[in-house]
Amino acid sequence: MQIPEQNHSVKIISKLINELSKLPGIGPKSAQRLAYHFIKLPKSEVLELSSSLIELKDKIIYCDICQNLSDENPCSICTNNQRDHKLICVIEEPLDILAFERTGSYNGLYHVLHGVLSPINGIGPNNLKINELLNRIKVNNIDEIILATNPSIEGESTAMYIQDIIGDLVPKITRLARGLPVGGDIEYADQMTIMRALQGRQEI
Repeated sequence: MQIPEQNHSVKIISKLINELSKLPGIGPKSAQRLAYHFIKLPKSEVLELSSSLIELKDKIIYCDICQNLSDENPCSICTNNQRDHKLICVIEEPLDILAFERTGSYNGLYHVLHGVLSPINGIGPNNLKINELLNRIKVNNIDEIILATNPSIEGESTAMYIQDIIGDLVPKITRLARGLPVGGDIEYADQMTIMRALQGRQEI
């Protein structure tokens, strides 16, 4: 018995569900709900969404200095003369910057690693923006480096590795205080937790 082919509309919906399910945190059921939600939306809203995604890919770049995502190079944080340019907070991902900025208690610069060391996943020092951090430290007179990787096994290992290679290059290296829960992500921490972690950082 020959199985009839899917009609064209079903193929289109299935393709959309498949693409949506590739997004982080989106399973097949959630992808299906999103797909049918898009079907119900006015065409103008769908076009606005697609336009935003295209603009995102066309205009968002990496800042040459801090490696953060930006629509200008260097980014607005790195060019802000009101910030402390002798203080750098090293973080895992661009979203972590948003968490720190929401507290209003940090006035230094950032450096985004874009991940953590994870040998089991084949991620070594050359896969992260560690060399770019080294170059910044060598070129600029940095007073303090704050290692603000997540309090996970990979985050701790990454912080220890960076500490070892920059120990002789900067006068002060600190780690965020344990206001952050072990195994948690900075991205999801509340403002008070991050503020206390910043204020209670310790030299290492």
